[in-house]
Amino acid sequence: MSAIGAKPAAGAEVNTTASIIGLILTLIIIGALYVITKDISMTMALIGVIIGGVLVGFCVHFMPVGGAPAAMGQAPGIATGVAMLAAGAGLAGLFGGAWAAELGMMVAIVAGAVGGGLMMAITCLMVSVIYVFGMGIPAASGKSKIDPLTGDTQVEFKSQGTEGHGLPFISYVGGVIGGLLGGAGGTLVYIELLYLYEKELPALLQAPMPEDVKIVAVSLAGIFAVGIFLVSSVLAAYNITGTTEGPADPKFKRFPRDIVASLLASAICGIFAILIVAL
Repeated sequence: MSAIGAKPAAGAEVNTTASIIGLILTLIIIGALYVITKDISMTMALIGVIIGGVLVGFCVHFMPVGGAPAAMGQAPGIATGVAMLAAGAGLAGLFGGAWAAELGMMVAIVAGAVGGGLMMAITCLMVSVIYVFGMGIPAASGKSKIDPLTGDTQVEFKSQGTEGHGLPFISYVGGVIGGLLGGAGGTLVYIELLYLYEKELPALLQAPMPEDVKIVAVSLAGIFAVGIFLVSSVLAAYNITGTTEGPADPKFKRFPRDIVASLLASAICGIFAILIVAL
């Protein structure tokens, strides 16, 4: 993925040449799948997987992550890693989406989005309770003088020697939005693969009844969905490089680079997930 990544210390700049190369490679992968399989449904499934992977990568930039400094009240956000927090929201969304898979794609995607959003809403709420009542610190951004949503000033509440602390309101809202997008994206990947496996596996495994391979289809779709989610979230973590306050953080402007990276990574992972039943 280094071919489409910018310098680690760069700002929001996008390497145009590298991005074009990434987009062309993605289109080549999609075209190659169609040439190999001659099956439009598999090609559409790959496109769905790519869209889901991009949503996952985009969602991570909304997550308020403070890492170890946040645990000591020296940075705003949740005291964990970017990829770990995104994976938690994604898994919560996948559980919701998997439960609703039999009700149709749109219902499942909405259920996955609600699951991821609910997980982040509860997490952000409990983190705020711990910061305020457990550590005795107010929410204060280190990147914004005024909260973009509430208009509350931040500077007078920020302690000296810190980058801010707690969970500002914009970060809370960003976390919920990230959970919604991540849950929806992860569920879209899962549903696309599940429907494809349920269609192709009975003939591949010579099963007399489609129901006989359902457990295999569910397991494979779940494994690949979680794997693609982790790939996209780790790429986003490299793009963010450290802590982030979410939408109000200047690092949020880096998301176009991650979208290109997620496009290509999801295409590569997706074609392998599909070819296991196509060849």
